[in-house]
Amino acid sequence: MASRRIRPPQPLAPHGIPGHVVGFVGALREHGIAVGPSETVDAGRVLTVLGLGDREALREGLACAVLRRPDHRDTYDALFDLWFPAALGGRTVIADADADADADADAAGAVVPPDDAEAMRAMLADLLAANEDLADLDERLVAMIAQIVQAYGRYTSSRGPSYSAYQALKAMALDDLEGRLLAGLLAPYGDEPTPTQEQIAKAVAAERITRLRSLVEQETKRRTAEQLGRDHVQMYGIPQLAENVEFLRASGDQLKQMRRVVAPLVRTLATRLAARRRRARAGAIDLRKTLRKSMSTGGVPIDVVLRKPRPARPELVVLCDVSGSVAGFSHFTLLLVHALRQQFSRVRVFAFIDTTDEVTHLFGPDADLAVAIQRVTREAEVYTIDGHSDYGHALTSFAENFPHVLSPRSALLVLGDGRNNYRDPALGMLAQLVSASRHAHWLNPEPRHLWGSGDSVAPRYAELIAMHECRSAKQLAGVIDHLLPV
Repeated sequence: MASRRIRPPQPLAPHGIPGHVVGFVGALREHGIAVGPSETVDAGRVLTVLGLGDREALREGLACAVLRRPDHRDTYDALFDLWFPAALGGRTVIADADADADADADAAGAVVPPDDAEAMRAMLADLLAANEDLADLDERLVAMIAQIVQAYGRYTSSRGPSYSAYQALKAMALDDLEGRLLAGLLAPYGDEPTPTQEQIAKAVAAERITRLRSLVEQETKRRTAEQLGRDHVQMYGIPQLAENVEFLRASGDQLKQMRRVVAPLVRTLATRLAARRRRARAGAIDLRKTLRKSMSTGGVPIDVVLRKPRPARPELVVLCDVSGSVAGFSHFTLLLVHALRQQFSRVRVFAFIDTTDEVTHLFGPDADLAVAIQRVTREAEVYTIDGHSDYGHALTSFAENFPHVLSPRSALLVLGDGRNNYRDPALGMLAQLVSASRHAHWLNPEPRHLWGSGDSVAPRYAELIAMHECRSAKQLAGVIDHLLPV
């Protein structure tokens, strides 16, 4: 039997545990979580009080010290698992190099041959059924997860040995595993469980499979960090904050999270706008009237005359592309504009793919925004040709069907990526719409370096209208903040 030795621990930061905490805080900042000096000091105090004995208590304590927003928790948890891993290597001991592949499985307490995936799935289903609370894991389940990652998730990358959660989970066939787990949960109720029992069992099975997926991903990241370094996992394996996710790359779940950040964004923008209005309430100095009034005091401007403020609350006209490529961006922007509608005297919304139609009636003050956004593509006449984006035809149909919408009191806001499928962009029509408006801006969710590539006519439109890059919710909020009327 091969001799065993204790795996040496990873080296600490140059300044020990305090340096490690500072590095952890720096990683949080790199991923967009605002952590200041006072929060860093608080984190050090938390570590002093709680110590390293209870990992979950330390997780919650540091979260209380450094987090300000609950929607940052997923990113925080992923970085915490990376900087404060549950274990090193095979979690206990490893064998010498000649038996390294088998030792991780032995150290994890494996009892199933690594090439017997069917037996692994059967045992995993039994362990999941036996663990009512996966937050307090059974040692056998922890060992099984480690064995699965070692046996099925390991591969060789260009930088050396690494691990893939996708490969490990694919080998476990989660759909089949969930079916087995559901059958086990329903077994005590006999052949005909009630609908309520069946619904509860389905929810429990789905929750445990989701938790299993998370545990496998954590174990994969832990082992990958040991093989390729923590920086590699931080670059590719940490979930981004919802406000930093690019609209055009966001998944369905990420778009749902992004919609939840609308409320804090609106509060921030409203606060800034109120402060700007307070500063501008008195108006700027009217130099001409001030000098005229100073004639009565020998030319000394004792009394300063201020211009009367002219609060601007223009009408907002929104033209938004709702085609599949930019639908997520347009939907999120409409949510933000709808929440800020009080900053404008009137808001009118027009949607288009290759034809423009007004959808203002779907966005009333009491409307369910999620339902309204779904109804836009289902009920509005936004395409009449072939369903592909045609900005030129959309702009022309808008001008023809709604000729009196824009006026010197109107602010025009166009949402879209400017990809016209090699059709006539109708530049002259856009120039007319811009000249008919008091202000005109275009929000583009594509990176600036892609404007003009392929079928994009964004640079040609940018010559006629102020075009702004809005790739993420954070960037969009900054642009909207700059454009809001004072």
